Amino acid sequence: MKFNTKTIHGGQENTDPAYGSVMPPIYQTSTYSQSTPGGHKGFEYSRSGNPTRAALENSLASIENGKYGLAFASGLAAIDAVIKLFKPGDEIISTNDLYGGSYRLFTSIFENFGIKFRFISMHNSEDIEQYINENTKLIWVETPTNPMMNIIDIQAVSKIAKKHKLLLGVDNTFATPYLQQPLDLGADLVMHSATKYLGGHSDVVMGSLVVKDEELAEKLYFIQNASGGVAGPQDSFLVLRGIKTLHLRMQRHCENGEAVAKFLKSHPKVAQVYWPGFEDHPNHDIARKQMSGFGGMISFTTSENTLKSAVKVVENLKVFTLAESLGGVESLAGHPASMTHASIPMEERAKTGVVDSLIRLSVGVEDEGDLVEDLKQALEK
Repeated sequence: MKFNTKTIHGGQENTDPAYGSVMPPIYQTSTYSQSTPGGHKGFEYSRSGNPTRAALENSLASIENGKYGLAFASGLAAIDAVIKLFKPGDEIISTNDLYGGSYRLFTSIFENFGIKFRFISMHNSEDIEQYINENTKLIWVETPTNPMMNIIDIQAVSKIAKKHKLLLGVDNTFATPYLQQPLDLGADLVMHSATKYLGGHSDVVMGSLVVKDEELAEKLYFIQNASGGVAGPQDSFLVLRGIKTLHLRMQRHCENGEAVAKFLKSHPKVAQVYWPGFEDHPNHDIARKQMSGFGGMISFTTSENTLKSAVKVVENLKVFTLAESLGGVESLAGHPASMTHASIPMEERAKTGVVDSLIRLSVGVEDEGDLVEDLKQALEK
């Protein structure tokens, strides 16, 4: 089954056995009747499992070419479950250009429990080995990274992880399985903020994990149930619905993203544009190798290189909405230094290029001409 078909049918029953519903019903229930103690039809309590969530988890596994999917209440809840695989004294290597919420979870929560994090550049994958020691247990990768769009060679990092018997986790939120499939490139687990492209309509908050290994899946299922950060049935229905049009939306996101990126690069009031599709983008050749397209996420800096200029641009946008998040059908603009990455200390942000003049765009599926014109008038002001 090819990807476009998987988004609609992957991991799904053809129809609901009760009444023939084409879409899995929303099982809005907390508990299930039992014929005898322990005798049930596969579900006993909705924290442990729910038919609507199970349908979504099967779909997630299918589109990522995995075997086991898990749906969580948020992307951070999914990452939280991954880090709970480890114990005090363990070390995790993470990319230094990282979503601010992930950084906050790592440094403000799990470092207090004795887990050590090393934030490094993974532009050259061979540089990673110098940070590995006997306590290292996981390499955590975002690619493309948030918000600098850095590209990390998943296959190369996988070889290093396997050499040292480490787990490799990949945050695939920006690329989605439409553009990139980390499990096929050697990753052990894939994480999504399903709030973003998988849901696709800015109406749900959810996270997901997908793995191939049964033992790892069982550990994560245990943590999911024991910690309780699960996705509800209504949210599961919404993301399952979103996945059914993922391939259509991502095609338009990519087309519009390319048009916007090229416009920005040609504009005199724009200094730098960060988009993996440009040949001069760092590791562009790796992006071409491991991705089937370059996506709709773009960051750029103003030529004035000031906070004031960036704020003026985002405040004057009319089609783009100034808001947190990304990956919806509508175009969004954000200011990472004061919004998504405000939890990262300024000196750490600056090291990776998250300066005050940086603007991040999530290019939606509107008419590309309207998006270009909107950016043009905002930059001119």
